[in-house]
Amino acid sequence: MSTIKERTLKELENKVNDLENFISKKGIGSSYLSRAEKIQRNFNIGLFVGGVAIVGGVLAYALLKDDEDDE
Repeated sequence: MSTIKERTLKELENKVNDLENFISKKGIGSSYLSRAEKIQRNFNIGLFVGGVAIVGGVLAYALLKDDEDDE
């Protein structure tokens, strides 16, 4: 069983989290933060796609080079 103190602490933590979420959504600079998150997400996607393209290119080059050496 949880004590009154534990329940009070959990309730206060929930209220603080709700307040922090409200401030992050409606507070000063929230639009800049959301833009920065989108830019970071797009940058990470670009890095991943670029990395996959480089690995695929190196792999294709290695496979094709071996075929040319056999002739």
